[in-house]
Amino acid sequence: MGFTTTYTCRALLLAASLAASPAVFAHAHLKHQYPAADANVTAAPQALTLNFSEGIEPKFSGVTVTGSQQQTVKIGAVKRNEKDKTQLIVPIEQALKPDQYTVAWHVVSVDGHKTQGSYRFSVK
Repeated sequence: MGFTTTYTCRALLLAASLAASPAVFAHAHLKHQYPAADANVTAAPQALTLNFSEGIEPKFSGVTVTGSQQQTVKIGAVKRNEKDKTQLIVPIEQALKPDQYTVAWHVVSVDGHKTQGSYRFSVK
């Protein structure tokens, strides 16, 4: 093989690997949630819904909800929507009083990547 052929093969291999990279490095990112980040709701939600960019593994994912004084809100078992593998449903087992709440989440996507984050919302 000559220099030009070797260089061309390497260039094609690099281009192919870069094209495949988004799939290889995919992670489940939070796309939208209810209540929305920074929302001020008048009616306290009975459940939170978190929608991710790809399917998540509920057994390895979790959510905590805390109030402004770092008090933990009692939630039920976090589960994945049976019809949408990208959505987590978080039942809230106690009435939320007017306050600012922080939702901290961590998920493992179906391809095994871990991501985490948090957002806030307020109940008036």
